[in-house]
Amino acid sequence: MARLFSPRPPPSEDLFYETYYSLSQQYPLLLLLLVIVLFGLLALLAVAWASGRELASDPGFLTTMLCGLGGFSLLLGLASREQRLQRWTRPLSGLVWAALLALGHGFLFTGGVVSAWDQVSFFLFVIFTVYAMLPLGMRDAAAAGLASSLSHLLVLGLYLGPQPDSQPALLPQSPPQPSQRPIQLHTIAPRPRGPAPSEADPSAQLAANAVLFLCGNVAGAYHKALMERALRATFREALSSLHSRRRLDTEKKHQEHLLLSILPAYLAQEMKAEIMARLQAGQGSRPESTNNFHSLYVKRHQGVSVLYADIVGFTRLASECSPKELVLMLNELFGKFDQIAKEHECMRIKILGDCYYCVSGLPLSLPDHAINCVRMGLDMCRAIRKLRAATGVDINMRVGVHSGSVLCGVIGLQKWQYDVWSHDVTLANHMEASGVPGRVHITGATLALLAGAYAVEDAAMEHGDPYLRELGEPTYLVIDPRAEEEDEKGTAGGLLSSLEGPKMRPSLLMTRYLESWGAAKPFAHLSHVESPVSTSTPLPEKALSSFSPQWSLDRSRTPRGLDDELDTGDAKFFQVIEQLNSQKQWKQSEDFNPLTLYFREKEMEKEYRLSALPAFKYYAACTFLVFFSNFIIQMLVTNRPPALTITYSITFLLFFLLLFVCFSEHLTKCVLKGPKMLHWLPTLSVLVATRPGLRVALGTATILLIFSMAITSLVFLPAASNCPFRAPNVSSTASNLSWELPGSLPLISVPYSMHCCVLGFLSCSLFLHMSFELKLLLLLLWLAASCSLFLHSHAWLSDCLIARLYLGTLDSRPGVLKEPKLMGAISFFIFFFTLLVLARQNEYYCRLDFLWKKKLRQEQEETETMENLTRLLLENVLPAHVAPQFIGQNRRNEDLYHQSYECVCVLFASVPDFKEFYSESSINHEGLECLRLLNEIIADFDELLSKPKFSGVEKIKTICSTYMAATGLNATSGQDAQQDAEQSCSHLGTMVEFAVALGSKLDVINKHSFNNFRLRVGLNHGPVVAGVIGAQKPQYDIWGNTVNVASRMESTGVLGKIQVTEETACALQSLGYTCYSRGIIKVKGKGQLCTYFLNTDLTRTGPPSATLG
Repeated sequence: MARLFSPRPPPSEDLFYETYYSLSQQYPLLLLLLVIVLFGLLALLAVAWASGRELASDPGFLTTMLCGLGGFSLLLGLASREQRLQRWTRPLSGLVWAALLALGHGFLFTGGVVSAWDQVSFFLFVIFTVYAMLPLGMRDAAAAGLASSLSHLLVLGLYLGPQPDSQPALLPQSPPQPSQRPIQLHTIAPRPRGPAPSEADPSAQLAANAVLFLCGNVAGAYHKALMERALRATFREALSSLHSRRRLDTEKKHQEHLLLSILPAYLAQEMKAEIMARLQAGQGSRPESTNNFHSLYVKRHQGVSVLYADIVGFTRLASECSPKELVLMLNELFGKFDQIAKEHECMRIKILGDCYYCVSGLPLSLPDHAINCVRMGLDMCRAIRKLRAATGVDINMRVGVHSGSVLCGVIGLQKWQYDVWSHDVTLANHMEASGVPGRVHITGATLALLAGAYAVEDAAMEHGDPYLRELGEPTYLVIDPRAEEEDEKGTAGGLLSSLEGPKMRPSLLMTRYLESWGAAKPFAHLSHVESPVSTSTPLPEKALSSFSPQWSLDRSRTPRGLDDELDTGDAKFFQVIEQLNSQKQWKQSEDFNPLTLYFREKEMEKEYRLSALPAFKYYAACTFLVFFSNFIIQMLVTNRPPALTITYSITFLLFFLLLFVCFSEHLTKCVLKGPKMLHWLPTLSVLVATRPGLRVALGTATILLIFSMAITSLVFLPAASNCPFRAPNVSSTASNLSWELPGSLPLISVPYSMHCCVLGFLSCSLFLHMSFELKLLLLLLWLAASCSLFLHSHAWLSDCLIARLYLGTLDSRPGVLKEPKLMGAISFFIFFFTLLVLARQNEYYCRLDFLWKKKLRQEQEETETMENLTRLLLENVLPAHVAPQFIGQNRRNEDLYHQSYECVCVLFASVPDFKEFYSESSINHEGLECLRLLNEIIADFDELLSKPKFSGVEKIKTICSTYMAATGLNATSGQDAQQDAEQSCSHLGTMVEFAVALGSKLDVINKHSFNNFRLRVGLNHGPVVAGVIGAQKPQYDIWGNTVNVASRMESTGVLGKIQVTEETACALQSLGYTCYSRGIIKVKGKGQLCTYFLNTDLTRTGPPSATLG
C-alpha cells in the first residue's frame, strides 16, 4: 500500500498541484455532491408524500428536511463560484462535512424509535464522500471520516445504553425450542447449546457499525490514494510534456540556427528533410532513391557578384602567434568582415585559410549586387588600414570582384559548406590573386553594372595573372572616395604600438586591438540557451510569482493584464494546466468523445484497452477487505448458522486463491521452492496484469461474489410472509418478545444485509481502471437486484421488523427515515448515482493519464530525433569531439575554441582533370551535370569516413575538386608529446590507407562514368592549430605550416601519386611503408624541398626498409 503514496514533490510543484487538484478534480465533484444531497432530500419528501404520510403530523421530520434543503442550497450557492472556493477551500469543505453530519444526526432522532442500525448507510455515505468528493487532503479527510464514525457510535452508544427498559432489545437470540409456541408473551427459554446474551445490550450491533465505518474509511482512503496517485502522475506527466515541448522548441531553434549557419534558408528545409530520412532509415545511411545518384542540392543563379579577399602578410604574422592568438585574430577579422557583409547584403561563402570570399545576389536577386560587393571590398580595405595604422603591423587587403552567374549549393554527405562554382567564380579568384594590396580589383562586367557609382583606373597587366592575360580582358582598380579624406586627416601611425612599447610582438598588438571590435563568438546562440535537460521539471518562476489563491485557472476568467505579465513559457504552462481540468470531459475535444470518453483514434482506444495494469492485485486486495468486513458483520448480527459459515468458508478459499494468483509474481522464489504443479502461478500473475480479458473476468467475478455474499443471509430467512408480530393476539406488554423468526435468523440481519449491499456498491469503485460501461452495467444490475429483493420479494421482512419495533403502539407506522426498506432503497439510489459520477470521473482521468503518457512518449521520441538531428548538423560543421563544447551547459566558458596538436597528418587530394572536364553549355545545363559528377565523387569519398577503420579521419573541407582531411585531431592536447614518435604518428598509416581508398573509389566512378580521372595527393604531418571561427557561419579549420606544406605537396604533385615531405616519408617508413625519392623541387613560399612518392602498391610488407629510395 505504501507504493500508492508518491513522495512529496518540490514546494512549487506542490503548490500548483494542490491548486490544480482542488479545482480540476474536486471542484466539480463537490458541486455534484451537493446536488446529489439536495436531490436525495427531495426524494425523501417525495417518498414520504407518495407513501401517504402526513408531513404536517411529523414537524421534526419536516423541519429537518427544510433546514437541510435550505442549508445545502446555500452551500451550493457559495461553492458555485470557483474563485471563492479556491480562496476558502478548507472552510467551505468543513461546512459541507458539518452540514452532512448534522443532517445525519437529525435523521437519527426524527420519525420514530432510535435503533442501532439507524442511518448507518447515510453515515457511510458521509464517510466515503469525505474522501472521494470533498477537496481535502488525506489527513483532513481521515480526521473527518473517523470523526463521523465516532460521532455515530458514541451518540447511539450513550443514547441506547442507559435506557434498556424503554428501548427494544438489539441483540439476536437463539430460535425457540420446537416444543414452544411461535408466539410467547413471557421470556423465551434459551436453547440448550448456551445462554443467549442479554437482549438489552446493543454492543454487537454497534460493533457491526464500527466494522462498517472502518471499511468505509479504508475504502475511501484507498480510493483517494489511488486518485491522488493517478492525478499526481498525470500532473507530472503534463509538466514533463511541457518540459519536453520546451526542449523540442529549443532543439528546433538550434537546428534552425545550425542549418542557417551552414546553408541559406531556401536550402535548409530540403536538406533537413534528407537528414530526417537518414535518421529514420538508420544513422549514417542514405534513403533509397529512384536512381543511382546521390541527392544534389545545387541551383544556378544569374546576376550575382563574387568577391574574393586575401589578407596580405598574414601568413608571416600567423607564424608568430600562439594558438589562442591565432584563433582570436581570425575570428575577430572574419567576424568584422561578416558584419560588413551583412551591412552590404552579401553572403559569406567560405573561409580558406586567410582568404575570404562572398557573393551578393544570393539567395535572392539584387539589382545592385555589383555595388554591394565593391562597397564591401572598400570597407574591408578601410578596416585593415585602420588596423595597420593602430598597430603598426604590416598587413594589407587584396580584393577582387567579378559579376556573372554561379552554380551554388552543397555537395557531399559530410561537413556541408555552402559553395559556388562557375567560370565566373574562377575569374573572381584570379582577380584577387592578381590585385593590388589595399585596392579593389574589378572586371569590365562589374564596372558596367556600377553605372558610374565609383571612379576607376586601369589596372597594369604587365605582371598580371596568366589566366587573365589569356582572357585578354581589361581590368580596373576602384578609387576609394574616402581614401583622400583619411590621408588628409592623417592617422596616429602605430598608436597602440607606441603606447605599449616597442618590445611587444606584432601578433599580440593585433590581438589587443582586434578584441575591441567585439566580434560574436561562434555558436553563441547555442551556448546561451539554457539546457532543458533536467530531472525535476522546474515550474516557471513568473507563473509562481503571478499565482494567487484568488486567481482561477480558467483562462476565460483570467484577470485582465495577467497574460501580459506572463512570458510564453508561463502561458504554455497555464494552457497545459487548463487542459487537465475535469470540466473539459463534457466539452468537444479532438482527443475524446465527450459522451463515451472513447478516444477518437481507434488505434489509441485499442492500445488503451489492451494496456497492462500492474495495480490490479491491489484492487483485488482492497476488495477482499470489503468481503472480510461483510463476513464479520454477518457473524455479529446473525446466530451463525452452519450453512452460512460453510458458504463463507468456500468464498474465503476462492478469495485466497485469487490473491495468491495476483501476488504470486512477488512470491516467485517461494513458489518455485514448492510443488512443481504450482510453478505456473507466477506466469498466471503476469497474465492477469497484461491480459485485459482475464482481468475483466476476474474483476467482474470478484464484485459479483461480494454482491452475492452481501445478501446470502437473506437465503436463510423465510420467503413467505408469516410475520408473527402482526398477530392480533400479541400483547402490547410483551416487551421481551424474541427478535427471531421461528427457525430463522434474527430480524436485525435485514438492515445489516442492506448495509452490506452498500459495501458491495463501494467495492465496484475500488477497481479504478475498470471501464465505465462495465461499472455502469454492474451497478445497474446490483441496483435492480437489491431493490427487487428489499422492495418486493423480501419487503415483508422490513414490515415485520417495523411491527416488532412498534409492537403495541397505536400508530405502528414510523416515519420514512425509520422504515428500513425505504431508506435502504433511497441509499441504494444515492450510492448508485454517487459512484456513477465517480466512475465517470475515474474513467476520464485514467484516459487522460494514458493520453499524457502517450504524448510524453511521442514528444520524447521527437525530442530525441531532434537532438540527433542537431548532433548530426553540428557534426556536419564540427568534429564529433569538438561539437559537445558548443551545446548548452556543456559550454565550459566564453573563450574561443582552440587546440594545438603536435602531430597531425594533413591530406589534400584533388582531381585536377575535373577543371578540364567542367564546362558550361546548354547540353550539361550550364555545368550542373558536371557538378553532379563531382557530387558523386565527393559523396563516395565521404562514405569512406563511416567505415570503422577510418573513424580517426576528420574531413576538414572541400575546395572545388580538392578534398582536405586530417588524422590525429581527436588526441588530447599534449598527449602526443608524452609518447614516442612511433606511437604519436601511428595514425599516418590510417591516412595512407584512406588515400589509397580514395583512389579506389575514383576508379569505380571512372568505370561507371566512362572517365579517366586520376587523384593527386599530398601528405604532410606535424604541429597544427585547430579552432572554430566565424559567428555568422561558424567553421572548423586547421592552420599552420604543416597545412600549407601539405597543400603544396598536392599542388606540385603528380597524377596517381602520393607526394610527401622527407620527414613524413621517414615516419611512414617506420610504419612499414616504402617511399622513393622524387628529388628536389621548388615549392612556392618554401623554396627548394626534397620530396618523396609513396609506393602505394605495397602496404606494410614487413620490416622497414633501410633506405627511402
